[in-house]
Amino acid sequence: MEQRISLITLGVADVARARAFYESLGWQGQEVEETVFFQAGGLALVLWGRDKLARDCGLDDAGTAAGFGGIALAHNLRSPAEVDELIATAERAGATVTRPPATTFYGGYAGVFTDPDGHAWEIAHNPGFRLADDGSLVLPDFSNL
Repeated sequence: MEQRISLITLGVADVARARAFYESLGWQGQEVEETVFFQAGGLALVLWGRDKLARDCGLDDAGTAAGFGGIALAHNLRSPAEVDELIATAERAGATVTRPPATTFYGGYAGVFTDPDGHAWEIAHNPGFRLADDGSLVLPDFSNL
């Protein structure tokens, strides 16, 4: 497995408030369908509604430390086959698959597992997000959508 984090998604109570906070720090975000994307070097920080993120990961958002923690890490890959392979490898290593790999609403392919400590990892192939040769993620220009 290549060591990579492609996106860090923060589940937030109020997307507009969270976006305003990060932009007040000097970050420049792009909003698409109630989701805010920030290019952060070779990865992206994403703000998304906490309840939506929990549902997308197949987890219960109890709002406590015992439930969903409000963060999902993402590892983007170059093909659906790589997604299947990595999810299977993680499961063999002791991960719990919370959302088996499947076609996504955005035309990609993804699944989610939690590590032994309960951290959620989305493993995804997104044809709209380019991966450079070194594996770094390059967000598209969402202003053309």
